[in-house]
Amino acid sequence: MNTAPIRKNLAAMTVKPNLLEYEKTCAGFSWKKVRRELTGLPDGTGLNIAHEAVDRHADGQLRERVAIRCLGRDGRFVNLTYGRLKDRSNRFANLLRRLGIAKGERVFCLAGRIPALYPVFFGTLKNISVFCPLFSAFGPEPIFQRLEKGNARVLVTTERQYRKKIAPLLERLPELKHVLLIDLEYDLNERVLSLPRLMADASGVFTIPPTDPEDMAILHFTSGTTGMPKGAVHVHNAVNTHFITGRYVLDLHPDDIFWCTADPGWVTGTSYGIITPLLHGVTSIVDEMDFDAERWYRILQEQRVTVWYTAPTAIRMLMRAPLEQRKRYDISALRLVHSVGEPLNPEAVFWGEQVLGLPIHDNWWQTETGGIMIANYAAMDIRPGSMGRPLPGIEAAIVTRVDADTVQIEGNEIAGELALKSGWPSMFRSYLHDDARYAKCFAGEWYITGDLAKRDSDGYYWFIGRADDIIKTAGHMVGPFEVESCLMEHPAVAEAGVIGKPEPVIGEIVKAFIVLKQGYIPGEELRLDLIGFGRTKLGSAIAPKELEFIDNLPKTRSGKIMRRLLKARELGLPEGDTSTLEGGESP
Repeated sequence: MNTAPIRKNLAAMTVKPNLLEYEKTCAGFSWKKVRRELTGLPDGTGLNIAHEAVDRHADGQLRERVAIRCLGRDGRFVNLTYGRLKDRSNRFANLLRRLGIAKGERVFCLAGRIPALYPVFFGTLKNISVFCPLFSAFGPEPIFQRLEKGNARVLVTTERQYRKKIAPLLERLPELKHVLLIDLEYDLNERVLSLPRLMADASGVFTIPPTDPEDMAILHFTSGTTGMPKGAVHVHNAVNTHFITGRYVLDLHPDDIFWCTADPGWVTGTSYGIITPLLHGVTSIVDEMDFDAERWYRILQEQRVTVWYTAPTAIRMLMRAPLEQRKRYDISALRLVHSVGEPLNPEAVFWGEQVLGLPIHDNWWQTETGGIMIANYAAMDIRPGSMGRPLPGIEAAIVTRVDADTVQIEGNEIAGELALKSGWPSMFRSYLHDDARYAKCFAGEWYITGDLAKRDSDGYYWFIGRADDIIKTAGHMVGPFEVESCLMEHPAVAEAGVIGKPEPVIGEIVKAFIVLKQGYIPGEELRLDLIGFGRTKLGSAIAPKELEFIDNLPKTRSGKIMRRLLKARELGLPEGDTSTLEGGESP
């Protein structure tokens, strides 16, 4: 596959990148220095995400700057300035206090990218309560599981979501004190209340109480493979990671217009769709609608987006769209494109350079890490297919686990588990109510990510696959991402998903599931052509021996191909937790 480096020409860049000298920055980096760049609460009583992202700007020269521009389904938009966001979040904090919601109690939100979400988010943090996002497309049972496991005290949602999904659950959720309806002007009963009424009655003045940096701030649920989803706990101290990744990875500058396409129901949608751009005082674009190629190009043009953060799935869908759509729009304001959610195939990186006029910068992190850990940077050459190099302040390694408390650190070009030395500010502090599961994530001072990778001699990291996705065939260890990336180089292939299928002689065979581009028709001739293409590129030991055409790959709403779901369906096994599966009912 084509992995030739994409060279950066710093002299041609109209905006000087924030991170110019990677090695020098890493050598002199300290999290204490980062903390000193944040103001902390005015009276010196701690560190609160909402103050850093909203209030310190609203109390200064950026009060009238647009913090969040919410684009509606109907084409109209709502501007939330930093000043207005401070007032609205103060009101929500006051109403939580009036409802008796205390520090550490959980406030869930079941809503899409709509204006009401953002005061709820920051108001919850101001009250030192805990914000817990939910996907708006969840069905009733996934919602119940999370509300129950998260000990929900308040749920903020729409009337439609309430009547369709929540009302039947209320008897099973005795800890849930209040449901606040975003779009209803009157209370339904003593438990189901009108959020607009409560906000109108609340004061816009609020003093954030003392906040320990280790106070719980956000609870993110991640998909379980077979059992219940896990609740990853994050604290206010995570704001240090959000701030520095905004500077070094997203390369945010004061006049940027930033757009993160992630749903607020998953960690990118909060860490980078809400917190990080506001820490840097820029304007963040939010689109209520899901993917539509024409609409997305129009947003890039009309909003003059300069920095764009999206997902591999969206990029691959853009790759499938007619080129004429792209040519109709002027996206010349765009200077940087990032991708996260699943490793980005080299073909997509080159497509970005050819069609968008910019290469796409992949980066890697997890719900558990709370922020970007490994990235391709604006001033650094890109090696397509690579995750990039660790964030300054992050020590990464490829390891083999020796026992519960010990790892062996491997050398360059040796595959193993990707591990991070614990202690960075946004590291998750626990799995809620599951200490044993949390402990298993660590071996001594190392957090074991569960991803297999390797590091090259220049310090770039390369994703191989999830540890439980690796295919063992005739003595070979095959990473599905490598095979998928190769298949995507074929002109007929839009997307590929690869699994290992049990075979009694060689252990497993490699099977590929293929989504074709428009204009290509599945058939035996094309199937044989693709198998031959794979053998030519990869060799017979690694290339797929079986290939099946499908209309769509199962993916999470965050864009990750659910290979274990492909495998379960192939083998007739239980599908496990599918609550975050893409393509659920619309809100």
